[in-house]
Amino acid sequence: MKKLYSTLLIISLSVSAFAQKSDIRDGNKFFAQAAYVDAADAYENVNNKSQEVLQNLGDSYFYTNQMANAAEVYELLFLRHSGNVDNQYKFRYAHALMANGNYVKADEYMNEVTGASWNHEEFAEELDTLVPHKFKYDQIINNASSSDFGIAFYGDNRVAFASTRNQERPIYPWNKLPTLDLYSAEMDDEGELSDIVLFSDAINTDEHESSATFSQDGMVMFFDRTNEDRVKNEEGMRIAHISLYRAENVDGEWTNIEKLPFSSEDYSVEHPTLSADGSKLYFASDMPGGSGSFDLYVVDVNADGTYGTPQNLGSGVNTPYREQFPFISEEGVLYFSSDGHQGFGNMDIFRTEGDFSEVENLGGSINGGHDDFAFVIREGDEKGFFASNRRGTDNLYQFVREENEIIKAPTKTDPTSGLPTIPVDGSKIYFDFDKSTIKPESEPVLDSVVTYMKQYPSIKVKVESHADARGSDKYNMDLSQRRAASTVDYLVNKGIDRSRLTSEGFGESRPVNDCTEPTGCTNEQYAKNRRSTFVVSNNNKGSGSGMENEDEN
Repeated sequence: MKKLYSTLLIISLSVSAFAQKSDIRDGNKFFAQAAYVDAADAYENVNNKSQEVLQNLGDSYFYTNQMANAAEVYELLFLRHSGNVDNQYKFRYAHALMANGNYVKADEYMNEVTGASWNHEEFAEELDTLVPHKFKYDQIINNASSSDFGIAFYGDNRVAFASTRNQERPIYPWNKLPTLDLYSAEMDDEGELSDIVLFSDAINTDEHESSATFSQDGMVMFFDRTNEDRVKNEEGMRIAHISLYRAENVDGEWTNIEKLPFSSEDYSVEHPTLSADGSKLYFASDMPGGSGSFDLYVVDVNADGTYGTPQNLGSGVNTPYREQFPFISEEGVLYFSSDGHQGFGNMDIFRTEGDFSEVENLGGSINGGHDDFAFVIREGDEKGFFASNRRGTDNLYQFVREENEIIKAPTKTDPTSGLPTIPVDGSKIYFDFDKSTIKPESEPVLDSVVTYMKQYPSIKVKVESHADARGSDKYNMDLSQRRAASTVDYLVNKGIDRSRLTSEGFGESRPVNDCTEPTGCTNEQYAKNRRSTFVVSNNNKGSGSGMENEDEN
């Protein structure tokens, strides 16, 4: 009997081990095909999950927007294998944590991955005082589809968008939904879609079509289409890249469809947006030579139908991570989504203009912990649309943009320099002769500066320090710089972030009186020149040009 039990136990263990190997094999096969729903199902059946299984299972949840499950699996991955996990998993774990509202822990991982100093609480608080607009939005109610995104303006009263609602299309293994088609529709003020029309078979195929953009007269359209052929990427996964196409409307029919010459079977070019004059096409691509994952590019659209050479928009916009879904407004403002710039989690919506050297997060009134993307706006109407998967799948939202009522920080004008300074009692601190240490009687003034800077967290301050005329020019310059440094150190020790402070010593070059020689004045007169003042240095939106100036009495 014992032999029988032993034999049955061995058989049971063998069957279990075989089943475990089968689940891992199936999971790996599905994962390599980017069939993440099936991969997750297979990996979940594995009892003793290896590091590879945990990595792939976490990614399968992450790529299908199951962020609570992703965070749980990534946490287990790092508990078991913390010293041997690639940064890409830390990056995705951090974004999964942000999607679940755990910003404190996410900051730790983002700091480790990026080398920057992420502090979400301070970031969100400061951003709220800087962004010029707030957004009010509602989901566009649509019961006919599991997933819609990418609205484009199509004439005066119609829109185009991508949708999985066509049940006759093949099922996409990634998310188990039909492949995307392009539709047009009327949109009323209440956010109701009507007269929904499928674009013709000349545009839509069994592959994905999405992200349309139109010329001002509506006669030319650029759009995405997934390539038919799958090619292996660096990880050995077979994927289909995305190409850009152009179509013309001739007698009401879309025709003359051509693939753009800088499309490729080896990388993706996607998410086109056409400038108002039709001369420039912006898009996203992971073509060689970029910053990392997807970057934003611009290409000239020539009058003869040819194209220039795509130009990368540079490091002000692009990061080692994803920049996608650009939209260029009629005012030349470029909106896009990114998971590489600091934000609220996953893809956030940003704006940039001019030379595109600086970007601005649109803020927490529109961005959240999940993907927020495909933002479009008519600037003059202050209305537009965006997409988000914050409710599980991709959905369309309409918004109204309003001015952000920023609390303006008061300043007063320094009579000597003419610069805006902090309006605290005394507004200056003074130093003993040949000293740079903070005097006890200066501490109440400095504490008032600290209070002011905490009340207005967007304000940046330049400490300007000075010396009297006794001593050589070089000695007094060095002395004034030491006084500036000690002033900054006091403020930092009281909790002001050093990044909000700059300092400069001016030596004896800016006296407040006529004491410009080593002799000829009383000690009290010389003492007035041994000072530090506090200049508001960021005269920009929300803190400078909008400030209320008060003349000093």
